[in-house]
Amino acid sequence: MKKLFRWVKSYPLLIVFILVLTVLAPFTYSYVPQFIKYIVDIIFERDVTNTVNLPDFIIHFFRTFSEPILAVTVVGVTLMLYQLVRVNILFLNGYTKGIFAEKIAYDMRTKLFNHIQNLSFSYHSNADTGDVIQRCTSDIDTIKSFMSAQLPQFFYIIAALTSGIMQMAHINMTLMLITLIVLPINLVGSLFYFHYVKRKFEEIEEVEASMTTVLQENVNGVRVVKAFAKENYEINKFDKQSTKYASQSTKLNNAMALYWGLSDGIIMLQYGVTMIAAVIFAQTGAISVGDIMASLLYVSMLVYPIRGLGRIIGDFGKAVVSANRVDEILQIPDEYENDGILQPDIIGKIEFNDVSFKFDDTDKHLLDGVNFTIEPGETVAIIGKTGSGKSTIANILVRMLDYTKGSIKIDGVELKSISKKWVRKNIGIILQDPFLYTKSILDNIRIANQIISDEKVYVAAKTAAIHDDISGFKEGYKTLVGEKGVTLSGGQKQRVAIARMLVLEKPVLIFDDSLSAVDTKTDVNIRNALKKTNKSLTSIIITHRITTAREADKIIVLEGGRVSAIGNHQTLSHQEGLYRSLWEIQGALEEEFLNLVQEEVKVYE
Repeated sequence: MKKLFRWVKSYPLLIVFILVLTVLAPFTYSYVPQFIKYIVDIIFERDVTNTVNLPDFIIHFFRTFSEPILAVTVVGVTLMLYQLVRVNILFLNGYTKGIFAEKIAYDMRTKLFNHIQNLSFSYHSNADTGDVIQRCTSDIDTIKSFMSAQLPQFFYIIAALTSGIMQMAHINMTLMLITLIVLPINLVGSLFYFHYVKRKFEEIEEVEASMTTVLQENVNGVRVVKAFAKENYEINKFDKQSTKYASQSTKLNNAMALYWGLSDGIIMLQYGVTMIAAVIFAQTGAISVGDIMASLLYVSMLVYPIRGLGRIIGDFGKAVVSANRVDEILQIPDEYENDGILQPDIIGKIEFNDVSFKFDDTDKHLLDGVNFTIEPGETVAIIGKTGSGKSTIANILVRMLDYTKGSIKIDGVELKSISKKWVRKNIGIILQDPFLYTKSILDNIRIANQIISDEKVYVAAKTAAIHDDISGFKEGYKTLVGEKGVTLSGGQKQRVAIARMLVLEKPVLIFDDSLSAVDTKTDVNIRNALKKTNKSLTSIIITHRITTAREADKIIVLEGGRVSAIGNHQTLSHQEGLYRSLWEIQGALEEEFLNLVQEEVKVYE
């Protein structure tokens, strides 16, 4: 309940207004049967000794009309006007509950989304996308529905029972007690129903999350599916999850049908018992004919609310499960809880001193005692086998990950003491598989700064060797790229991502294998353009391509999480080790091709 009510405490006046209207609705309805009783007993039966539980001024007003037809007309018109007042109460109640529901949903969605944005890189690397989407949508809708509709209904039930019992007691105490016989039965049944629904809904949520994940993965990976002709496999996989979801939902629906069917049967039985008892009391003169008619109307006020309690309890079970799922994410500490506060000037000197790193789920260090120094304005290449820790160094430098031991200094300032947002503002990273939004190419390039002029975008695009490609498109820079940039080739996406980073003019750029999808000639052109446009730029190039590493001022070789060699191409190519082995494999062919490319570049210049 605490997890649920945390979302409503921001709207105390709205809550009070809703509760007042919720209580007024059944309270005002409790007088409606009294109008019927007045017509039957006073007007038609002419039993002036019979008491009607209406306000005195209304009774006095009615008794001024003695003619039956006129009296019935006056009572009918008065009841219609009274019901119009009730209509306004019900309308305001529904309207304010709608506003309340959307405010809660907005707050929950906004807070949850903002929190997810601030969660660590490690969380997003391991999170199930389909499950996260479900928590941000259907789980929030479940909580919203309960808090805005079912929770006020609980107070409606209390008000309906209270006012109904008072009115029934005014007619006949024994008849009232007979009508309440089914309340304990319905209440106990509702509690059992709640426990079952809560457990079953947890199972349904898990199965639905798995089904959503299969759907999300299939839509995102549709090209892979088609490339391997795995449509039938994916259909069967989705069908399996869909069948599980349908099976669990059917079990819940069966329980709901059984509960509501039994509840309706008990209520109908109670109507019969109340009617028989009322007729017997009427024959003995204990109650009037009007009392019988009013009593049957009051039965619904006493019995149906308890039946509705089952719905409240069932929805409460669902809301509890959803609240726990939302709260699971909100309880995860965001990455800025462990953040620095300094915002020093960053030029580009980077010092790694005995740096080690390991993930939380393993005792093995991915980086183990790494040492190197990068001077401002240098172009440094980092090479190594897969899993040697190259990308980990890149993620550590932009504080996506934090090193566990050692020291990293940026221009003499410890990296952990620098604000993460400040680090990312000054150190850019371009990934091998960049993400592009479903926007135009122009919007994608200036996504981080919407006020950058078109001219700066064009300059960045030319530096990234993508300007000519874009100009060849029918819509030019206004060309819309598909979801995740699917309409562009891999090399075009990488170059758009490079241009996107270049417009921000950061002093340090990390290319995490982000030139892997471009040809060698384009690779050379991009690196030459970078040197010309910004000679003070500190570049860190993570690559498997020896020709790319060869042109760097310094090459760092990683093996098994350690630095095995540092030097330039001339030094390392003549020194025993991994670099020389890679050069002997790649170098012969690529060096010949590179010479041809460089000659073409010189001719072009």
